[in-house]
Amino acid sequence: IMAISVAKDAEIDQALQMVRESPVSTVVIVDSFGALYSEQIGALVNKYQAALEGTGKEVGIHAHNNQQLAFANTIEAIVRGVNRVDSTFAGLGRGGGNCCTELLLGFLRNPKYQIRPVWQLIEEHVLELQNTLDWGPLPHYIMTGQLNQHPRTAIRAREQEDETRLVDFFDRCVSDI
Repeated sequence: IMAISVAKDAEIDQALQMVRESPVSTVVIVDSFGALYSEQIGALVNKYQAALEGTGKEVGIHAHNNQQLAFANTIEAIVRGVNRVDSTFAGLGRGGGNCCTELLLGFLRNPKYQIRPVWQLIEEHVLELQNTLDWGPLPHYIMTGQLNQHPRTAIRAREQEDETRLVDFFDRCVSDI
């Protein structure tokens, strides 16, 4: 269920009922706008788990990092029993990016996870991408996350406008509310 932060409870309940009856094995909480806080993640995990109880379906999390909460929200989901987590190296991803794999591996502290190759991959490949692609909790993405808005507005503004005009961008965002 995409853009869960703007979905109504009745819509979520209906979607979960449909998923309950479907052959899918995993249902993922997707914070598409990077707008959710840990207590909201906790409530969604509880809702998903209750709706899927007895089905054998697993619950996952895909958290965007607009407000630098992707890691914290993923940890909250793990603590509440989510066992499918989504992350990317150095948070690579559209807009504010995603939860960082290297942070999750450090948090999990499982000796079978080899973190050195992750750092090597980031050094050799991802840092260069970071210099050419536009992702991470940059001001425009933070604003859209705080305002629970799709990041496409921020992406477009960063591509087409003077990206230092933060107040103008903020004013446009709040005038759309």
